[in-house]
Amino acid sequence: MESTTEREASVERNNQRTRWFHAGSYMTVLGLLLTGWWLWTGQEGRPSVLSRVIRISDTDLHTYLGWGLAAVAGIGVVLGWRAAVTLIRDSVRYRRGDLAWFVRWPRALVTGRFGRHDGHFDPGQRIANLAMILLLVALIVSGIGLVTVSGGPAFGWFGRIHRWATYLLTPIVIGHILVASGVLPGYRGVWRSMHFGGRLRERDAGRVWPVWLARQRQDEAMRNKTPQQPE
Repeated sequence: MESTTEREASVERNNQRTRWFHAGSYMTVLGLLLTGWWLWTGQEGRPSVLSRVIRISDTDLHTYLGWGLAAVAGIGVVLGWRAAVTLIRDSVRYRRGDLAWFVRWPRALVTGRFGRHDGHFDPGQRIANLAMILLLVALIVSGIGLVTVSGGPAFGWFGRIHRWATYLLTPIVIGHILVASGVLPGYRGVWRSMHFGGRLRERDAGRVWPVWLARQRQDEAMRNKTPQQPE
C-alpha cells in the first residue's frame, strides 16, 4: 500500500485543455482506424461492432469521424496555437545525447533506467510526435480530397496517400498505446499524465522526464517562496 506522502508527491504534466484535445484526437483516430481497416479488409457488407452500437454504416461513420478529426485538429490549432508551436518546437529539438538515449532505450523499457535528456519530451516521443503529426495531416487532407473529388488522377493520388498514411500510422498508434498504458515497466504510471487530472507521481515523472521535473520543482519553489516584507 502506498503511503500518504507517495500519493501526495505528484506533479501536473498536462493541463485540462491539453487533455481534452488528446481525448478528442485519440477517440476519432481510433474510430477511424477501426472502421478504416474493417472496410479495407472487405467487410463493408458486415457492420462492425462500432457500427452496430452507433447504428450507422461503417462507410458513413468513417466519413463522420474523419470530419470530426479535422474539426478537432482545426480547433486545436486555432485555440491552442501557442501550444501547437511549442509542441513542434520541442519535438524538432536534437541533442548529441539523444543517440545514447536510444541505445539504452530497449533495456530501459523493462528496467526504467532511461538515458538522461533535457527536453519536455524524450527523444522517442519527439520522433513519434513528428511522425504522427505529419501522417495525421496527410490523412486529413487526403480524406477531404476523397470526399470532395470524384474520379480522375487526383482521386487516385488521394487514395494512395490515404492508404499509405494509414499503414504507417497504425503501428505508431499501437506503440503509443503500449507505452502510454504503462504495461511496460519503464513507463509505469505515465498514463496518469493524460487522465484523472493530468497528475502523475513525481517518481514516475523523474524516471521518464528528469530535467522537466526538476524545472517544475524549481518553478513551484519560486511560486511558494514567501515575498519579503518591505522595510
